[in-house]
Amino acid sequence: MNIVVAPDSFKGSLTSIQASEIMKRAVTAVDNNASVTLKPMADGGEGTLESLLAAADGKRVHIRCTGSLGENIETTYAIVESNTAIIECANIAGVVQVPEDRRHPDVTTTFGIGEVMLDALDKGCTSFVIGLGGSATNDGGLGMLKALGMKAWEQNGKETGQFGRDLQHITDISFAEIDPRLEKATIKVACDVDNPLCGERGATYVYGPQKGLSDSELKQYDNALNQLGDTVESTLNKGFKNIAGAGAAGGLGFALLAIGGHLVSGAKLLAEVINIEEAIQEAGLVLTGEGQSDEQTLYGKAPGYIASLAQRNQVPAVLVSGSLDGDLDMLREHFAGCFSIVNKPMSLKECMEKADKLLYEQTKQVIYLASHFLVRK
Repeated sequence: MNIVVAPDSFKGSLTSIQASEIMKRAVTAVDNNASVTLKPMADGGEGTLESLLAAADGKRVHIRCTGSLGENIETTYAIVESNTAIIECANIAGVVQVPEDRRHPDVTTTFGIGEVMLDALDKGCTSFVIGLGGSATNDGGLGMLKALGMKAWEQNGKETGQFGRDLQHITDISFAEIDPRLEKATIKVACDVDNPLCGERGATYVYGPQKGLSDSELKQYDNALNQLGDTVESTLNKGFKNIAGAGAAGGLGFALLAIGGHLVSGAKLLAEVINIEEAIQEAGLVLTGEGQSDEQTLYGKAPGYIASLAQRNQVPAVLVSGSLDGDLDMLREHFAGCFSIVNKPMSLKECMEKADKLLYEQTKQVIYLASHFLVRK
């Protein structure tokens, strides 16, 4: 039996690489003769850097830069094929880096992402793959743009700061001093959402609450992002606010569009890099999964994209995730089976702590069933 194992990360518990290896151990524990191909996935969020590094010949670059809260942190990005920088925003301005009691867009920034981009430019990079997702920010990319050279002022002529709280004070901006090397750079933005910058489906209303915004603050932040958007569009004489994905990572998608970035499906981009469809064409079964699955899994998430490739090649795909929620009938239209790794009542903390063992056992159960079915077939 040829099996492709292609999970996304189980956020907070397992990287996609760790999950892949656990699932492979489970497969071979049931069928030692199985041929297992590992294709750890990501969709632009957590795990994108590791997955691309595992698939490409590159090097990890260590750097100190500004973190989510404006503090100095040590993080990494990668350079592959000598001139392409792989940057995962979650490693720089990620929500997991911020303690729950300190999460609020007022005090978070994307400034460090711009610093990492400058470092990559200094090292000769002319191409970027930037993975969005998992950010702690809602600054519309203000911090990143300022790090790259954009100027922003308040009404009194004072230059604004780099945090989300500074958005509402911006009255004028200038791109005159933005790093000129960006004009010749290719910037692919791996994105797994299609939200515009503003409005009911925009960055603030959809993702702001999980980043610390209260209901009473949503309108104020949405208005501030809208003002930033209008100011940038007026300055550049181009429209970006309503492009699908502009609202990704608290509006960072918008800022990257403004400097010439192109938003692409993160899952599709990674799948093409690691040649996963070729592996699926030779398989009899595909295993994928993630931390939590619901209807959103089918809209840009890695397991949903894997399911579409499997369907196209008439190969059954099975979803093994930390938890299942929402309209499961929608998921079953795309997957041959959907399974949660939770096998008894337990707290979220316990589930996350035991994710490796739970994933191993549930994968074994899936393979027992698949082996029986394939033998009978």
